[in-house]
Amino acid sequence: MFFENVDFSALELPPPALKLREEVRAFLRAEVAAGSFAPRLGHAEFDAEFTRRIAARGWIGMTWPKRYGGRERPYLERFVVTEEMLAAAAPCAAHWAADRQTGPSLLRHGSDHLKEKYLPAIARGECYFALGMSEPGSGSDLASVRTRAEQVGGGWRVTGQKVWTSWAHRAHAFFVLCRTSPDSGDRHQGLSQLVVELKSPGVTVRPIPFMDGRHSFNEVFLDNVFVPDEMVVGEIGQGWKQVTSELALERSGPERYMTTFPLLVELIRRLGAAPDARAQEVVGKLTARLWALRRMSLGIAVALDPGADSENGATRTSIDLGTEAALVKDMGTFYEREIIDAARLLVEVEPAAATLDRLERYLAETVVCAPISTIRGGTTQVLRTLIARRLLGPVK
Repeated sequence: MFFENVDFSALELPPPALKLREEVRAFLRAEVAAGSFAPRLGHAEFDAEFTRRIAARGWIGMTWPKRYGGRERPYLERFVVTEEMLAAAAPCAAHWAADRQTGPSLLRHGSDHLKEKYLPAIARGECYFALGMSEPGSGSDLASVRTRAEQVGGGWRVTGQKVWTSWAHRAHAFFVLCRTSPDSGDRHQGLSQLVVELKSPGVTVRPIPFMDGRHSFNEVFLDNVFVPDEMVVGEIGQGWKQVTSELALERSGPERYMTTFPLLVELIRRLGAAPDARAQEVVGKLTARLWALRRMSLGIAVALDPGADSENGATRTSIDLGTEAALVKDMGTFYEREIIDAARLLVEVEPAAATLDRLERYLAETVVCAPISTIRGGTTQVLRTLIARRLLGPVK
């Protein structure tokens, strides 16, 4: 029923990936020792200088063609880099969205102009993208978007509002899902994707602060913004198909179950070498579930590898693993929150943002950001609807 196209027996990391993992770990240890960043949990931090340093090592756009700044390395190696960055709570927000889904989407659907304009700059760590999907009142129902683009001479005029747009105040551009034709009764028709430069006239970005005053989410208002024809992604009217293929990338990666992983590591350290029976049971279950989620995520990563071919000769990017991705995201959401619950259950500790105690600080950071996981990448209710449809079949 699920993961029918995934061969789990073939998911052992090959020697080059294992060697790369040690290289990334050594780099991150040196960065922390030098004080270039302090690990922060809950939501990746934005650090343009850090992004440029890892870009110089070839760790952004790793799987992309060399002609667009990539390294043409196996997808498993990108997976390893992502895992290690999350385990260290590294500040990857500047390149996260572009490396994970904007770049692959441009490679698959973008024109030569868009590929040449953005991909090499992303791979150099010099161009940052946000995602313009969610809207007020729509939740995860992307088909209900009301942002509209009207065709004019040489391009489109875009009017609407996007919300929960991570790091839009620091990004250079974002993909905007919008309606480019009147409603025909089928909400999935008439949607398109445009690249909008965030410094364009008519674009206003307003912050949505967290409870602790930190800021990464934004509202983005589009007031009659002109977008040239050359900034259309793929084909007009094919936005729904394009955006759903992006969501498989957004929902299936390690960032959907490893956001609170450093808290788990710190909890185990605090419990010591001889934890009591209750702690052993709780931590044992969390460890087993982490391994299962990792295998699921790794299986999707291999199946989505742009360089691999399926048995019928089609590129494996065409395999529909959207439901499997939704399953990883849904299970990962609750897993991350259960790590927080376990820390509060097993150790007498109070969350404290301004402290040298790492467990107290990690707990404070994850508690504040915990609600995010139930929203980003699709709400729990929408994801479970997708999963139920696969289990039950189409409604008649």
